[in-house]
Amino acid sequence: MPRWTRIGAEDVVDAAKEPGEAQGLQPAAAEARAGAAAGAANDSSEPAAEHAVEKLDRPLPEGVRRRVVGLASDALGGLPAGELPQSLRQYVKFTPARRAKYAATALAAALEAEPAFRVRIAERLRLGQPDLVKALESGTVPSAADPMDVAAAAYLVRSAGWSRLVAEAGEEAERAGAEDAAAESARLAEKLQAELAEVRASARADVDRQRAESDGVRKEAESLRKKVRSLESDTRRAQAETRRVAGELEALKAQAAAERGAAETEARRLRHRVSELENAVEQGRRSAREGRSVEDMRLRLLLDTVLQSAQGLQRELALPVSQIRPADLVEAVVPGAASPHDVARRGLAEDDPALLDQLLAIPQVHLVVDGYNVTKTGYPTLPLEQQRIRLLGGLAMLAQRTQAEVTCVFDGQDLDVPVIMAPPRGVRVRFSRTGETADELIRRLVRAEPQGRPVVVVSTDREVADGVRKAGARPVASVLLLNRLARP
Repeated sequence: MPRWTRIGAEDVVDAAKEPGEAQGLQPAAAEARAGAAAGAANDSSEPAAEHAVEKLDRPLPEGVRRRVVGLASDALGGLPAGELPQSLRQYVKFTPARRAKYAATALAAALEAEPAFRVRIAERLRLGQPDLVKALESGTVPSAADPMDVAAAAYLVRSAGWSRLVAEAGEEAERAGAEDAAAESARLAEKLQAELAEVRASARADVDRQRAESDGVRKEAESLRKKVRSLESDTRRAQAETRRVAGELEALKAQAAAERGAAETEARRLRHRVSELENAVEQGRRSAREGRSVEDMRLRLLLDTVLQSAQGLQRELALPVSQIRPADLVEAVVPGAASPHDVARRGLAEDDPALLDQLLAIPQVHLVVDGYNVTKTGYPTLPLEQQRIRLLGGLAMLAQRTQAEVTCVFDGQDLDVPVIMAPPRGVRVRFSRTGETADELIRRLVRAEPQGRPVVVVSTDREVADGVRKAGARPVASVLLLNRLARP
């Protein structure tokens, strides 16, 4: 229930003062306006006393309430923030439609509880609808005006008889609602009567249709009974035929059993014959093997005779057993006595191409090259594809000259698509797998070599050099290989 407040002449005077002060009027103008309002209130003390005590004896009708809230929401945005009640300041930035939707309760409560706020809304209404407000203040109601608009304006202006106008608007709305409800009820009753008539007609049609269907079903049942009697007769004949076929089947089963026994006997005889033939074949194979054994024995006897004759001749001539071979007289580095690490101690500079020649001269040496490490050291401005082509061309020529095993490793993590290329002769090309770097692939290649085989790894990466050195390989700088490839 809303809270109703009595409004007297003092409220009118205060309300007249507050807009002037809020709008920045001069004190003299504000006093003059307040005095005028007070004089008007004193002059009409009798009418003011009459309508000051007016109040509603029931809640504000919903239609009037919506009109009042709509007027207040439209005028709220034009009022200064200082003149607004505290509860409405949060809705100032809303659009009028949103204020009417979300602040309806707060607006209605403020209009009832804050006379000054209601007076300011009434002034806005006076500016927007001066004819309607003047008519209400003069005690006349425009006959062509909407009763809801009249009631809303009377509620805000609080002219004489405003409670009566609001009550009459509510009664008018209720009466209109009742008339609409009655008209809707009458229309609904007519519609239901029409539907009832349609249902009755449909029911009669359904009864007639069911009767016709019942006659058809009765005739169909009679026909089915005749068919059942015919089927029973056919069933008896079929049963007799089944018994006859069953006898014939039993006779055929007995005949098949006799034929199956004869077939099993023949199968046993054939299996026995096959076994005899297999034995004969095995004996033939054994005889052939024995014949070959005799020939092998004769050949071995002849070979033993020749060997013993040669040994007798060696003893007769007193020939010593040879302990030296021609290759033993050639001066060279024995593979077991030299390694890539021994070559490093010969006093050559780390970037001297002769050092790489000495390393590749070791028998069975394996040269493993960190591809991008070398190319980005020697010619980093070229595209990756041109870097690979240039390096692999130089390695192919080096492998052809030294006959060393050469493996070139590239990092495959940066490749968007597989590399289509024909590896040069004598060079093995490998790319690292997804999730693996070229350094890891190089270490796996070194670990795959047997212990003692000379392996030379070309890379400037310190981590790679330390890892392969622990595995027994010899690391060299990339500049050494670049110097060697640059040499004719």
